[in-house]
Amino acid sequence: MKKRLLLFSALFCTISANVIAQQDKLITHFIFDKMSINPGSTGLEPGICGTAIYRNQWDKVNGAPNSAVFNVEANMNRWFPGGIGIAFYHDAIGFNRQNNLLLNYSYPLALGGAGTLGIGVGVGMINMSNSPTWVPPTTTFDVSLPSGFAATSLDLNAGLYWKGTQDYYVGISSTHLSESLMRPATGITTFQYQTARHYYLMAGKKIALGKNAVDIQGLLRTELTKFSGDINARFIWRGMLYGGLTYRTVDAVGLMVGGTFRNITLGYSYDFTTNKLAGISTGSHEILLKYCYQFPPIPITKSRHPRWL
Repeated sequence: MKKRLLLFSALFCTISANVIAQQDKLITHFIFDKMSINPGSTGLEPGICGTAIYRNQWDKVNGAPNSAVFNVEANMNRWFPGGIGIAFYHDAIGFNRQNNLLLNYSYPLALGGAGTLGIGVGVGMINMSNSPTWVPPTTTFDVSLPSGFAATSLDLNAGLYWKGTQDYYVGISSTHLSESLMRPATGITTFQYQTARHYYLMAGKKIALGKNAVDIQGLLRTELTKFSGDINARFIWRGMLYGGLTYRTVDAVGLMVGGTFRNITLGYSYDFTTNKLAGISTGSHEILLKYCYQFPPIPITKSRHPRWL
């Protein structure tokens, strides 16, 4: 078993290091991470919110992805039209490391009483690096093995996000619009990465059931080579506790539990692996922490005149 895992890890790292595109992250709690893939949703909700997500994918598989997401977004309409945010993403898979940092801005366009259209853009950087540790079968090092490198380039996102007044939303967006090519500045290898432009379609609807609610959300993603999708349904009890199911095509079926207590949301999900790694993976774990702060209402200045006292 150990030999098979080591062989899989080596092949996985080698293949992922020489492709010209990388897949964006897969997050079960994507309903709390909209702004990193659709900047149009940035700051449409009132107040300021910070979200942290950690994901351990395909547990017990050597070299499998470990991801961390941190987002902060704020509704700035009381000072100027729009929402602003910062989105950070870190991913470690095999020898490879990826870091994304984006600044988002969304302009809210109110369309009558039907809802608000968020027109957003994200501008930032993407950093790719690896530090391989090879163990050649002989005492002589094999120069054909790729060496470590790090490179940073421009990263651009854009999106439209429609927030309806009847507790529903629809969004369309694209990430890595710049399709940046990153390669080592020096070295004899042809090691390189090129970001692939990804496209997303998301939608969701909350259905009230008295003091409770059912929340249904879906996400489709593609880089025009492969398609995948997530759909999840949560039952929310009295606006506090929730539990639900998630289905991701050709990958996993997940369970979600969590709750909101005052301004803090805590969540956990466990994904049962359904792809070819099901025989060696013990599933995927994900932890969510979100905190929101509502700005105090704007003071209303009143004036009085002795004649009307």
